[in-house]
Amino acid sequence: MTTLAHGRAVGAAADGWAMLGRHLLRVRRAPGLFVLTQAMPLMLLLFFGYVFGSALTLPGDGGYRSYLLPGLFTAVAAGGLMTGMMQAAQDAQRGVADRFRTLPISRAAVPLGQAAADVLVTAAGLVPLALVGWAVGWRVEAGPGPVLGAYGLLLLFRFAMCWAGIHLGLLLRDEEAAAQLGSATFVLQLVSGAYVPTSGMTGWLRAVAEWNPLSAVAAACRGFFGGPAAGLADVPGAAWPMTHPVAASTGWSLALLAVFVPLAIRRHARGGR
Repeated sequence: MTTLAHGRAVGAAADGWAMLGRHLLRVRRAPGLFVLTQAMPLMLLLFFGYVFGSALTLPGDGGYRSYLLPGLFTAVAAGGLMTGMMQAAQDAQRGVADRFRTLPISRAAVPLGQAAADVLVTAAGLVPLALVGWAVGWRVEAGPGPVLGAYGLLLLFRFAMCWAGIHLGLLLRDEEAAAQLGSATFVLQLVSGAYVPTSGMTGWLRAVAEWNPLSAVAAACRGFFGGPAAGLADVPGAAWPMTHPVAASTGWSLALLAVFVPLAIRRHARGGR
């Protein structure tokens, strides 16, 4: 049994590697979605940083923009929900997923390859956002270890959100519906601590925002990067995810993976049934 399980795992990894190449080639041939998802945080940086930022006073040399950048990194990570959903729905609607099911490959290979490719593309996409952030005054005041920890946490969260998106896309099986639902997920970013401190929100809204996984990820990144914005979530009355953001972020990511990895694999195996 152990040998059989090992053989299946090796086979799934090999098939997943092949699907990874397919999805990377897909991004290269149709870069529109990638450009859109990477350009949006840059536009939000300029808009929030210079329009809303002029009305917000936060400590530190970077002011609001130093607070905003980790939130935008988190928004990029959360974008895995939209891209995973749209790509899976596209494959399902066009019959690509059905053709893959006829091949002698692991049922986990297709969603695994899509999620892994999405993480690699995201890792590259975080670089221009960091460079623009540096140009507008954001500074990292921590060593290489915490910085790597922040990027690792962001990519783990992106990986988890992508699996959730894949499952939803396979359920919808419609590109237009996936695009509309993907646009609606922007509300998750607004009702969080990604863009503004939760301490100024009313009671019920603050509770919702602080238990939003995006708030914990953003707070964890601020702590990893250091600087004056790092301790803004540590205020009296803050919910547990905000006082333990690294543990909460890791827990949210692992919980999402535990739920949506088997659901996405099962849905891909069943197809439209």
